[in-house]
Formats: sequence, structure tokens, C-alpha cells
Amino acid sequence: MTSLTSPKTYAGLAAFQAVDAVACAIPVPYIAQALDTLEVPAEVRPILPVVKIASAVGLLSATRFPTLARLTTAALTLYFVLAVAAHVRVKDRVINTLPAATFLVTFATMTVRGPAQRR
Repeated sequence: MTSLTSPKTYAGLAAFQAVDAVACAIPVPYIAQALDTLEVPAEVRPILPVVKIASAVGLLSATRFPTLARLTTAALTLYFVLAVAAHVRVKDRVINTLPAATFLVTFATMTVRGPAQRR
């Protein structure tokens, strides 16, 4: 088992997604500003917390339903491909793009490896 296949990693990332969902739902001013910068349409913004909560649930399924967890990391990989593309499209600063790019690599790697299997 590696750190990226560990159930604790899946749980930690699920917690992060849940907190991020709440921050998007409020929305926290920093996130609202980032979404403005990325020109995310107003009608898409209410969907983001739902997607993030769904991803948190999917990540939490790693020990009982590893296939669902792998599907979730694949979906998050696509989500962060789109996020990085949005940053590039608006010519955002690299420092603002780096978190999305880091999550992209993390979730892509987790998709390839999958969660650790119970023995």
C-alpha cells in the first residue's frame, strides 16, 4: 500500500472535498472571485457543491466499494482537467493554476493505482 492507495488518503481527500463544497455553497469570497476570474457561468455555480459532495461520498467508498472510488477519482481527474483548462483559457497566473494541476496529477495517479484492497 502506498500513500495514494491508503484509505486514510481517500478519507482525507473526501473531507477536503466536503469542506470545499461548503465553501462553494456559501460562497467564500476568495472562491467567488476565483470563479469570476475563470468566467464560470452563474448557472453552473450551484452545481459545484453537489458535485463536490458526491465526490466526497465516492471517495469515502474506497474500502467497501473500490470500483466506485476508482470511478470517482476518474471523474475528479476529468474535473481537474477542465479546471486547469479554464485557468489556461483565461491566462491565469501559474500560482493560481498550481492547486488544480496538483489535484489533477493526484487523482489521475489514484485512478491508475486504485484504492488498497482489503485482505
